[in-house]
Amino acid sequence: MMDRKQHIAIFTTASLPWMTGTAVNPLFRAAYLAKDGERKVTLVIPWLSLKDQELVYPNKITFGSPLEQETYVRRWLEDRTGFLSGFNICFYPGKFDPEKRSILAVGDITEIIPDGEADVAVLEEPEHLTWYHHGRRWKTKFWRVIGVVHTNYLEYVKRERNGRLHAFLLKHANSWVVQIYCHKVIRLSAATQDLPRSIICNVHGVNPKFLEIGRKVHEEQVNRNQPFTKGVYYIGKMVWSKGYRELLQLLKAHQNQLPDFQVDLYGNGEDSDQVQEEVRKLKLTVEVNPGRDHADPLFHEYKVFFNPSTTDVVCTTTAEALAMGKIVICADHPSNDFFKQFPNCRMYKDGDEFVKVTRTALTDKPARLTDDQMHELSWEAATERFVGAAELDHKFIEEPVAPVTPGFMSASLLVSDLTKNMEDASAFVHYTASGIEAARRAFGAMPGSLQPDEEQCKELGLVLPAGKPDSKH
Repeated sequence: MMDRKQHIAIFTTASLPWMTGTAVNPLFRAAYLAKDGERKVTLVIPWLSLKDQELVYPNKITFGSPLEQETYVRRWLEDRTGFLSGFNICFYPGKFDPEKRSILAVGDITEIIPDGEADVAVLEEPEHLTWYHHGRRWKTKFWRVIGVVHTNYLEYVKRERNGRLHAFLLKHANSWVVQIYCHKVIRLSAATQDLPRSIICNVHGVNPKFLEIGRKVHEEQVNRNQPFTKGVYYIGKMVWSKGYRELLQLLKAHQNQLPDFQVDLYGNGEDSDQVQEEVRKLKLTVEVNPGRDHADPLFHEYKVFFNPSTTDVVCTTTAEALAMGKIVICADHPSNDFFKQFPNCRMYKDGDEFVKVTRTALTDKPARLTDDQMHELSWEAATERFVGAAELDHKFIEEPVAPVTPGFMSASLLVSDLTKNMEDASAFVHYTASGIEAARRAFGAMPGSLQPDEEQCKELGLVLPAGKPDSKH
């Protein structure tokens, strides 16, 4: 590695046009890590067969080949960053699990990166990428493996039937696979579970278009004395777990204290009809609208963004609203700790504080972001934080083993050897179990997810796994 550029492979669990955090944020991370040309970067994203694309991707968008999807992804990114990105894009075979609403990797996806370039692997959602991993051990293949935890899985699971039991089991499963496969883990906020070798650091930034909007809106609304024409809004996937239940409960409990308070909701999702029905039943001054791009000019007219969600790890739309110069009302919760540094962020601990900060927000003018505050929200700053937290600039070499007197071994060496042996044994158990279809199914894996099927092998140019002969022969 001393004679060539460090290679960083970013593996993630989703891809555009699915507008989810694990599709968007790793894409920006790849672009900004590669921007200065100091490193070679590859983004590794899932390839879905046509039938799964139709279930996942919005507006009936589908792709006939990986190259078509790569072209779409690059155009979307370049439209938002304003520069050509110098990173590679590779695809791994994936399958969509309708029950989990997630894409799961199929086969040994470590093989996507040649051994000669296996320097650093960044696992965006390390638990998700390793639950059912059956193949080469990540920490054996790569010199350094960094996990970035995006999702508060425990909070989502708790809301399901028998949720507390499932959350207890999942908590230990997450710790187990992360311990086996990651050298270090970055938790975006303290809202996620504590994991082995983890630190807390927000390594996400804001699409630069939102910072441009913030500058423009401030000039129009303040310098030209053009007041905001709309009040309060919330945008997010319309599922109950994204804060809609908490929002309606707060409005119902305090509608007498906030008689003229109206919130406009924007979102699409499985619970859209239920949300609209609940609004009608509660007789709230809430307008429910279809989802839109948060950069849509419609949102420039709003002064206040209200986000009651406590299931996010670091909410992207909250960061975007702050970048656009809006006042943000949100819960005083670990997922929002990063936003406390911004003067336009107003937090509440209970219903009374919610009423107080809301009344103030409706009458206040948003403060103008300083250059330092805008930088803190940017992907440039997020990339600086990531490089520091992942220690990518450090030279990682094995420490020499101290000479040992015959018949004697220090306690630290014994502990080190014991820990390594236990981890190796644990990795072997996981490898064995993940290769047995019955065991995989028992732990929630999709049927047929151990190896890619013939269709995906052809589409991705992969060798058909042994035991799956080509149907032509």
